[in-house]
Parts: sequence; structure tokens; C-alpha cells
Amino acid sequence: MEFKNREDTRPVKLFFQDEARFGRIDNIGSRWVPPGGRAKVGKQIIRQYTYLYGAFCPETGENCTLILPCANSDCMDIFLEEFSSQFPGYRIVMCMDRASWHGNGITRNIVPLFLPAHSPELNPAENVWHYIRESGGFKNRTFNSMDEVEDCLCNAVTNLLADRETVKSITAYPWIKKIFKVI
Repeated sequence: MEFKNREDTRPVKLFFQDEARFGRIDNIGSRWVPPGGRAKVGKQIIRQYTYLYGAFCPETGENCTLILPCANSDCMDIFLEEFSSQFPGYRIVMCMDRASWHGNGITRNIVPLFLPAHSPELNPAENVWHYIRESGGFKNRTFNSMDEVEDCLCNAVTNLLADRETVKSITAYPWIKKIFKVI
């Protein structure tokens, strides 16, 4: 992959990008209860969602996330602009899936690297979403409004932003370390 401006001396940084849907459909899972006890959890199917866009660096644990109302080209452009403004001192290689809304608004310091079609297992951002759902307050919880969902999501993302070691442990797949020689 080549950057158009060979005289650009900014360092290159690798990020993996994805977006995930969070909403009011309950995520029921197992939980521990004392012997003879029974867990009580709510169950509802309300189809209201918001989307969390994120990009994660396996080498440093740096990340950028943004909660947006839907998954489309306009929201992706907003995310890329915000991401680009947070990392202006780098040339970014951004690995992402082949969603139809990816790649339209690539900014001056981002070069896309598209993963093979139908291969979510190659994108470590998918495991970040799993981590947020499991440890970010979404499991066995009923949300009464989208404001509650977004508050919970903001708390989970804030904790993740502060914990770069966790991001590195989730995203630094062995093949990424080997191929890209990071970490």
C-alpha cells in the first residue's frame, strides 16, 4: 500500500475500524446465584438502536469511538472526520470491512485497507463490541429508554478509552503482530 505523498514524514499507525448496534433488546446471559436461588432478569424486545463507531490500535491501545444514530455513509464520514482530527500527526492505515458505506469519505491522513468479504473474525474490533456487551453493563439489563442505553454506552466507552492495556489485549491478534510487526 502506498501513500500518495511520499514526502510525508508522519509516522504510520494501524487501526481496525468497525461499528456495532446497541439497543433495547435485552442481552440475557448466565449469572451466578446462591444455591437454591433463582436469577431474575427482565426480557423485552423493543427495536430501538444506536450505533457505536470505533477504531482501535493494537499496538498502543489508542482508540476513537463515536455514538451515531445509524450506519450509513453520512455517519461514517462524521466518524472519519472526528478520527482524523484526533490523530492529525499520523498517516493512518485503517483496516475495515467492506460495508457499503465505508470508503466514501476517506480523509487526507487515512488510507483504507479492506478486509476480505464475510470475515468478521479478522477484525479485532468485533471482540471490542463483545467485551463492551459483556462487561459494560449491557448483560442482563433492561433499558427503559434510549437515553439509558446511550448513558451505559458512554460509561463503557469512557472506561475503555482510559484502559489502553485492555484494548491492546483484545485487539493484538497473533497474526497482526506477525504480519504488521507491531507490539
